[in-house]
Order: sequence, then C-alpha cells, then structure tokens
Amino acid sequence: MPNHDLQGMRVTKTRPPVAWHYRLAFLLLSLLLGASALAHGVASDDKAFIENSSGVQLIPFIYLGAKHMVTGYDHLLFLFGVIFFLYRPRDIAIYVTLFAVGHSVTLLYGVLSGTHVNPYLIDAIIGLSVVYKALDNLGAFQRWFGVQPNNKVAVFVFGLFHGFGLATKLQEFTLDPDGLVANILAFNVGVELGQLVALAGILIAISYWRMSDSFARLAFTSNALLMAAGFVLIGHQLTGYFVS
Repeated sequence: MPNHDLQGMRVTKTRPPVAWHYRLAFLLLSLLLGASALAHGVASDDKAFIENSSGVQLIPFIYLGAKHMVTGYDHLLFLFGVIFFLYRPRDIAIYVTLFAVGHSVTLLYGVLSGTHVNPYLIDAIIGLSVVYKALDNLGAFQRWFGVQPNNKVAVFVFGLFHGFGLATKLQEFTLDPDGLVANILAFNVGVELGQLVALAGILIAISYWRMSDSFARLAFTSNALLMAAGFVLIGHQLTGYFVS
C-alpha cells in the first residue's frame, strides 16, 4: 500500500488557502532557483583540495561528503517525498536505510571501479525519482493503474541511481590513488552524516507542520509542487544532455 495508507490518511484535492498556497510555491521555486548555483557543484576551494590532496585525508573528505549531501537539493526533495506520510520511527528508519544502502553501493562502486555513466542522464533519473514519490504520495498508481509499486524496492533502486549521481561528481576530478579507498569511504561516511542532518531538519519541520490543520489541507498541493519540481529537474538535465 502507499505510504499514506500506513497512517490511514488519504490525500484529497481540497483547495488550500491562497496565502499558504503561494508560500509553498515560493519555497519550492526558491529551492529550484538555487539549483543552478548548487547543482551538485563543488566549490572552487573544495575542487582545489580534492585534486591536490594526497594520502589519507579522512576528516576533510567526511566534511566534503556531508556538505555535498546537505546541499544536494534533488536528494533532499526525494527524502522529503519519502517521509511525507511516514509517522512511525521504524518506518522512517527502514526507508532511509534502504536509500542509504542503495546510494552507498553505487557511490563506492562507481568511483572505485571507474565505472562512468552520463551525469545528465543519471540526474534526470534522480529527478524522475522525485516525480515517482510525489505520484505515489498522491495515490496516482492505485487510481490510474489499480496497482501499488513496492515502495521499499523503489526507494532502494532509486537509491542506486542517487549513488551514481554522487559518484559522477567525484569522477570529474583526478583523484590521487594514494589513499583513494580510505578517502572515498570517508566521503561516503560524510554523505550519510549529511543525510542524517538533513533528515533531522526535515523531520522537525514536518512534525510541527503535522500538528497544524493546514497539513491535511495542503498535502495534495505540496506533492503536486514536489512533482512539478521533479519534472523541472528532469527537463533541466535532459536539456543539458542534448545541448552538451
């Protein structure tokens, strides 16, 4: 069943108050406008450090991994969709763990094996993961097709693509083989720490929101905007793929 069925709560198309509608729209649009600046880019100082580092540099690579995850807007949008209708800590832990295992596997495999994938196409699939989760929260698969995808499998599989997305950013640099394994493991640890920090922030915000009557009223609108954000990400990446 969809995540929202776990809580016995269904999304309705109740028209939200205009003020809240525009606040939510402005919030997501601001996030997307910042995407061109973040875009999984690496700051110039960080780039210089990565390319000039030699030997084991655990703490700096942990920091870089955490920073990259916290500023990874597409990962955060997906996480937001995943936990939107999850109330029980056990359910949150299961889904977040599946996502973490998925992106850890492909991050480590992609960098250490030298497996290269097109970053535009991978990031387009990551955008698709955001669309999928929004549609799932809206109950679209049950309503349109009469079936419900296995959400645990979906989160794990999309986690694999998110991991390749992380790997493509490191593959842009010439990494010194001395200490490479330890540094990439440290980077992955940083990614997980960054995910926990971001998740904590999202959970605190959404927990306060759930105590308000506006949560039920705006659930449909929020996920519609989440889906729109996913389509914008897909379009942005596919445009980059065809014009590059």
